[in-house]
Amino acid sequence: MESDIGVIGLGVMGTSLARNIESRGYRVSVFNRPHSGREDKIGAFESKFGKSNFFATDNLEKFVQSLSKPRKILLMVKAGAAV
Repeated sequence: MESDIGVIGLGVMGTSLARNIESRGYRVSVFNRPHSGREDKIGAFESKFGKSNFFATDNLEKFVQSLSKPRKILLMVKAGAAV
């Protein structure tokens, strides 16, 4: 099943937005890039909130393919050098 919207970045705000959107009946894909030596945010998200209306991945290609067209994505990333 394709998701209605995607959220990139599973920090405090990204996680809260994804949960809020899902609570309104939308299917949400979430993506967080993997960091070696850091917490597995995707695994933590799935274990805490389940998989019912969420598709969680650390693979960007799978994330994009999981979205219905036209694709809608919220970018929730920290400001800094990468931005």
